[in-house]
Amino acid sequence: MDFAAARKVMLDSQVRVNDVTDRDLQAAFGAVERERFCAADRAFSAYADIEPEVAGERRLMLPRDLGKLMQALDARAGEKALVLAGPYAAAVLARMGLTVTAQDSDAAVFDITGAALADEGVSTVVAPLSQPQGEGYDLIVSEAAVPVRPESWIAALRPGGRLAVVERAGPVGKAVLYVRGRDGVSRRELFDCAPPVLAELIPEPAFAL
Repeated sequence: MDFAAARKVMLDSQVRVNDVTDRDLQAAFGAVERERFCAADRAFSAYADIEPEVAGERRLMLPRDLGKLMQALDARAGEKALVLAGPYAAAVLARMGLTVTAQDSDAAVFDITGAALADEGVSTVVAPLSQPQGEGYDLIVSEAAVPVRPESWIAALRPGGRLAVVERAGPVGKAVLYVRGRDGVSRRELFDCAPPVLAELIPEPAFAL
Protein backbone atom coordinates (compact mmCIF):
# COMPACT_ATOMS: atom_id res chain seq x y z
CA MET A 1 0.00 0.00 0.00
CA ASP A 2 1.26 3.50 -0.85
CA PHE A 3 0.90 5.18 2.54
CA ALA A 4 2.34 8.49 1.32
CA ALA A 5 -0.35 8.73 -1.36
CA ALA A 6 -3.05 7.74 1.16
CA ARG A 7 -1.78 10.42 3.55
CA LYS A 8 -2.15 13.09 0.86
CA VAL A 9 -5.67 11.93 0.04
CA MET A 10 -6.57 12.07 3.75
CA LEU A 11 -5.20 15.59 4.02
CA ASP A 12 -7.00 16.82 0.91
CA SER A 13 -10.34 15.03 1.37
CA GLN A 14 -10.80 14.86 5.17
CA VAL A 15 -8.75 17.65 6.76
CA ARG A 16 -8.45 20.69 4.49
CA VAL A 17 -12.07 20.50 3.31
CA ASN A 18 -13.34 20.63 6.89
CA ASP A 19 -12.12 24.17 7.60
CA VAL A 20 -8.70 23.16 8.93
CA THR A 21 -6.78 26.09 7.48
CA ASP A 22 -3.72 26.27 9.78
CA ARG A 23 -0.78 25.68 7.43
CA ASP A 24 1.55 24.33 10.13
CA LEU A 25 -1.11 21.88 11.28
CA GLN A 26 -1.77 20.79 7.69
CA ALA A 27 1.96 20.22 7.18
CA ALA A 28 2.18 18.10 10.33
CA PHE A 29 -0.78 15.97 9.25
CA GLY A 30 0.92 15.50 5.90
CA ALA A 31 4.23 14.46 7.46
CA VAL A 32 3.39 12.21 10.42
CA GLU A 33 3.04 8.55 9.42
CA ARG A 34 -0.39 7.77 10.82
CA GLU A 35 -0.03 4.07 9.94
CA ARG A 36 2.62 3.74 12.67
CA PHE A 37 0.01 4.57 15.31
CA CYS A 38 -2.32 1.64 14.55
CA ALA A 39 -2.11 -1.99 15.48
CA ALA A 40 0.03 -3.61 12.77
CA ASP A 41 -2.90 -5.52 11.29
CA ARG A 42 -4.94 -2.29 11.06
CA ALA A 43 -2.31 -0.11 9.35
CA PHE A 44 -4.16 -0.43 6.04
CA SER A 45 -7.07 1.50 7.58
CA ALA A 46 -5.01 4.36 9.03
CA TYR A 47 -6.15 6.89 6.43
CA ALA A 48 -9.75 5.78 6.00
CA ASP A 49 -12.65 7.79 7.38
CA ILE A 50 -12.92 5.48 10.42
CA GLU A 51 -11.42 5.15 13.90
CA PRO A 52 -8.83 2.35 13.59
CA GLU A 53 -7.69 0.41 16.63
CA VAL A 54 -4.44 1.28 18.39
CA ALA A 55 -4.55 -1.19 21.30
CA GLY A 56 -7.28 -2.39 23.65
CA GLU A 57 -10.05 0.21 23.75
CA ARG A 58 -7.96 2.98 22.20
CA ARG A 59 -8.81 4.26 18.74
CA LEU A 60 -7.39 6.96 16.50
CA MET A 61 -9.70 9.96 16.23
CA LEU A 62 -11.21 10.72 12.82
CA PRO A 63 -8.75 12.97 10.94
CA ARG A 64 -11.34 15.67 10.27
CA ASP A 65 -12.38 15.84 13.93
CA LEU A 66 -8.83 15.83 15.24
CA GLY A 67 -7.82 18.53 12.79
CA LYS A 68 -10.65 20.80 13.87
CA LEU A 69 -10.03 20.07 17.55
CA MET A 70 -6.32 20.82 17.30
CA GLN A 71 -6.82 23.94 15.24
CA ALA A 72 -8.90 25.36 18.10
CA LEU A 73 -5.85 25.03 20.37
CA ASP A 74 -3.82 27.48 18.26
CA ALA A 75 -0.66 25.51 19.10
CA ARG A 76 2.65 27.36 18.83
CA ALA A 77 6.19 26.06 18.50
CA GLY A 78 7.99 26.01 21.85
CA GLU A 79 4.87 25.40 23.93
CA LYS A 80 4.56 22.55 26.42
CA ALA A 81 1.79 20.05 25.68
CA LEU A 82 0.22 17.02 27.34
CA VAL A 83 -1.70 14.55 25.20
CA LEU A 84 -3.94 12.04 26.96
CA ALA A 85 -5.01 8.86 25.15
CA GLY A 86 -3.82 10.27 21.83
CA PRO A 87 -0.39 9.17 20.58
CA TYR A 88 -1.00 10.32 17.01
CA ALA A 89 -2.05 13.79 18.19
CA ALA A 90 1.12 13.88 20.30
CA ALA A 91 3.25 13.20 17.24
CA VAL A 92 1.45 15.90 15.24
CA LEU A 93 2.09 18.50 17.95
CA ALA A 94 5.74 17.46 18.23
CA ARG A 95 6.11 17.86 14.46
CA MET A 96 4.79 21.42 14.93
CA GLY A 97 7.66 22.19 17.30
CA LEU A 98 6.04 21.70 20.71
CA THR A 99 7.54 19.85 23.68
CA VAL A 100 5.11 16.97 24.11
CA THR A 101 4.33 14.33 26.72
CA ALA A 102 1.97 11.48 25.78
CA GLN A 103 0.17 9.84 28.70
CA ASP A 104 -1.94 6.70 28.71
CA SER A 105 -3.10 4.26 31.34
CA ASP A 106 -2.68 1.29 28.99
CA ALA A 107 0.98 0.36 28.46
CA ALA A 108 -0.02 -1.63 25.36
CA VAL A 109 -0.63 1.68 23.56
CA PHE A 110 3.05 2.50 23.81
CA ASP A 111 4.04 -1.04 22.85
CA ILE A 112 2.44 -0.18 19.50
CA THR A 113 3.36 3.50 19.19
CA GLY A 114 6.47 3.92 21.32
CA ALA A 115 9.00 3.75 18.50
CA ALA A 116 7.11 6.27 16.38
CA LEU A 117 6.74 8.62 19.35
CA ALA A 118 10.43 8.35 20.15
CA ASP A 119 11.26 9.27 16.55
CA GLU A 120 9.16 12.43 16.99
CA GLY A 121 10.82 13.30 20.31
CA VAL A 122 7.69 12.68 22.39
CA SER A 123 8.08 11.62 26.03
CA THR A 124 5.74 8.89 27.24
CA VAL A 125 4.30 8.07 30.64
CA VAL A 126 1.97 5.30 31.80
CA ALA A 127 -0.39 6.55 34.51
CA PRO A 128 -4.14 6.78 35.21
CA LEU A 129 -5.79 9.29 32.90
CA SER A 130 -7.57 10.85 35.86
CA GLN A 131 -4.16 11.98 37.13
CA PRO A 132 -2.30 14.13 34.58
CA GLN A 133 1.44 13.90 35.09
CA GLY A 134 3.10 17.29 35.45
CA GLU A 135 1.62 20.76 35.52
CA GLY A 136 1.86 24.16 33.93
CA TYR A 137 0.96 22.94 30.46
CA ASP A 138 0.27 25.43 27.68
CA LEU A 139 -2.16 22.99 26.11
CA ILE A 140 -3.78 19.60 26.68
CA VAL A 141 -5.69 17.49 24.17
CA SER A 142 -7.21 14.01 23.97
CA GLU A 143 -8.27 11.90 20.99
CA ALA A 144 -10.86 10.16 23.18
CA ALA A 145 -13.99 11.65 24.75
CA VAL A 146 -14.60 12.27 28.43
CA PRO A 147 -17.95 11.65 30.15
CA VAL A 148 -17.78 14.72 32.41
CA ARG A 149 -15.81 17.95 32.65
CA PRO A 150 -12.20 16.88 33.37
CA GLU A 151 -11.35 19.06 36.34
CA SER A 152 -7.95 17.47 36.96
CA TRP A 153 -6.95 18.13 33.35
CA ILE A 154 -7.94 21.79 33.62
CA ALA A 155 -5.94 22.07 36.85
CA ALA A 156 -2.81 20.91 35.01
CA LEU A 157 -2.93 23.95 32.71
CA ARG A 158 -0.97 27.12 33.35
CA PRO A 159 -2.92 30.39 33.45
CA GLY A 160 -3.76 31.05 29.83
CA GLY A 161 -3.45 27.36 28.96
CA ARG A 162 -5.95 25.63 26.66
CA LEU A 163 -7.67 22.25 26.80
CA ALA A 164 -9.42 20.79 23.74
CA VAL A 165 -11.54 17.72 24.39
CA VAL A 166 -14.81 16.06 23.45
CA GLU A 167 -17.41 15.81 26.20
CA ARG A 168 -19.83 12.97 25.52
CA ALA A 169 -22.64 11.67 27.72
CA GLY A 170 -24.84 10.21 24.95
CA PRO A 171 -24.77 9.16 21.29
CA VAL A 172 -23.11 12.41 20.17
CA GLY A 173 -20.53 14.50 21.99
CA LYS A 174 -19.50 18.12 21.84
CA ALA A 175 -15.93 19.24 21.18
CA VAL A 176 -15.10 22.06 23.56
CA LEU A 177 -12.23 24.43 24.24
CA TYR A 178 -11.39 25.42 27.82
CA VAL A 179 -9.09 28.33 28.60
CA ARG A 180 -7.80 28.64 32.14
CA GLY A 181 -7.67 32.20 33.43
CA ARG A 182 -6.23 33.48 36.66
CA ASP A 183 -9.67 33.79 38.21
CA GLY A 184 -11.68 31.13 36.42
CA VAL A 185 -12.14 28.96 33.34
CA SER A 186 -13.91 29.79 30.08
CA ARG A 187 -15.63 27.15 27.93
CA ARG A 188 -16.50 27.37 24.22
CA GLU A 189 -18.37 24.73 22.24
CA LEU A 190 -16.85 23.90 18.86
CA PHE A 191 -18.63 21.11 16.94
CA ASP A 192 -20.40 17.76 17.32
CA CYS A 193 -18.53 14.45 17.10
CA ALA A 194 -18.57 11.02 18.73
CA PRO A 195 -15.20 9.45 19.55
CA PRO A 196 -15.16 6.59 22.09
CA VAL A 197 -15.50 7.61 25.73
CA LEU A 198 -12.72 6.89 28.22
CA ALA A 199 -14.44 4.27 30.35
CA GLU A 200 -12.06 4.74 33.28
CA LEU A 201 -13.29 8.33 33.70
CA ILE A 202 -16.97 7.41 33.99
CA PRO A 203 -18.02 8.30 37.55
CA GLU A 204 -19.08 5.49 39.85
CA PRO A 205 -22.86 5.38 40.38
CA ALA A 206 -23.85 7.18 43.55
CA PHE A 207 -26.75 6.19 45.76
CA ALA A 208 -29.14 8.97 46.69
CA LEU A 209 -32.45 9.01 48.50
